[in-house]
Amino acid sequence: MVAVTNGNLESVSSVLVLDASKLTITIAENLLPIPEPETLGFGQIHTDHMLTVSFNPTTGWSAPEIKPYTPVTLDPMSSCLQYATNIFEGMKAYIGPNGEARLFRPDQNVARLAKSAERVVLPSFDQEELLKLIQKLVALEKRWIPVKEGYSLYIRPTMIGTSPGLNLVPSNNALLYVVLSPAGPFFRSGLRPLALLGVKDNVRAWPGGTGAYKLSLNYSPAFLPQRLATKKGYDQILWLLGDVVTEAGAMNFFVILKRDDDDGIDVVTPALDGTILPGITRSSCLTLCKAHGESAIFEGLPKMHVVEKRITMNDLKAWNEGGKLLESFAVGTAVIVAPVGKIGHDSGDLILPTFEAGLGPVGSALWRRLLDIQEGKSEWENWSVVCK
Repeated sequence: MVAVTNGNLESVSSVLVLDASKLTITIAENLLPIPEPETLGFGQIHTDHMLTVSFNPTTGWSAPEIKPYTPVTLDPMSSCLQYATNIFEGMKAYIGPNGEARLFRPDQNVARLAKSAERVVLPSFDQEELLKLIQKLVALEKRWIPVKEGYSLYIRPTMIGTSPGLNLVPSNNALLYVVLSPAGPFFRSGLRPLALLGVKDNVRAWPGGTGAYKLSLNYSPAFLPQRLATKKGYDQILWLLGDVVTEAGAMNFFVILKRDDDDGIDVVTPALDGTILPGITRSSCLTLCKAHGESAIFEGLPKMHVVEKRITMNDLKAWNEGGKLLESFAVGTAVIVAPVGKIGHDSGDLILPTFEAGLGPVGSALWRRLLDIQEGKSEWENWSVVCK
């Protein structure tokens, strides 16, 4: 038993914590057929099983269940339906060299989920216990992980507020569940440069808002601007706050710059100012680039200096016109690393350097190293975790 304080749960003295040892598993009687990898898109197919565990303010976390995939029943007045008390994470599982299921830095995803829960006053949970449960689910569904390079099993942990009522208060009750979906590569026909449309009339996040958290409410407002950008021939949106660059679609944005002192190159990305999601792939790229700056880990690449700072559209134009901008790319769980070749803005399209292979030298090196780590072909600081 443990004391819990969660918004309007101050009166609760003690409740049960999330406990992976209480897990029960019910195997589906009829297993679904595994689709051919070449037919996979993103998030269209679910696996045979799901993980569910609920929170009640009186009793705490229920015994976790892995059970056959099934719809969720909700009261029409549930907090998640009325006030968007919904959070989620995006993770991937891969098949390692010995046929083992692997996760990439899952502790970081679980920690970010906990921060998102705190932001919308959903119940707290034991992060290590949730990670154990996710590993059990992935291990059970290992047959769903595609073995082709660049393919993976997408993992979507989700928590929703389930308290019924229209009063504007935090949700005392919650449902935490995890579903899985086999996924193909972001670029099905090979890497190609993305065309971004700089958008400032609509904003993804604002200072003091919720942009640094993975809340469902951050994503649906982007649907209309994205539709308009697509009609204009662009792939994604480059979200701007005035002239300041924040994110590229749902990805973090990077540029590679030539240094004035000829001491290598700068790896530049917008600083985490509360408007930007602290991406796991972003963090991983910065760590690898810092390591290369201290002791070369990428063959043939110059010394790297990591710079997190405010970037404006005027900066991008000046760097590009002055020949300093060497590469531009976006990073995220779905894409890993994607090249950016064009940014539409008020004064017209900003045409950026492109490469025959799709990605430039730095982007390509990061993509290769991250994928090798994810698939267990290369070790780095225990980032790749075997599911047991």
